[in-house]
Amino acid sequence: MNDFIDMIEPTPKLHSKKCKLISMLLRIFLQYGIYIIGSLVWLKYDYFISIATFLLSFIIMGIVRSKIRNSVIPIKQREYQYNDKGIADWYTAKEICNDELESKIEKI
Repeated sequence: MNDFIDMIEPTPKLHSKKCKLISMLLRIFLQYGIYIIGSLVWLKYDYFISIATFLLSFIIMGIVRSKIRNSVIPIKQREYQYNDKGIADWYTAKEICNDELESKIEKI
């Protein structure tokens, strides 16, 4: 009876300014995208259409958030809760700034 707890991979740390900026922009998009879209539709059209767009964008942003989350977080860790900053850091480290992470591993 050897019950071992699987090692949990920590959220990657971003070191370059470019990667931090990309992560921050992605986090802002995930957190405030629905409000920005709803406000732009309200300014362009009517507030009834804006409310409908806000509700629809809330659903679409949830789908986008879960797709990004499931594409980069390891399978064993998907049951844990991650905020938008964690999801943005994982995505930026694994998909966009992957070469930076590999070069740091090679140095070690």
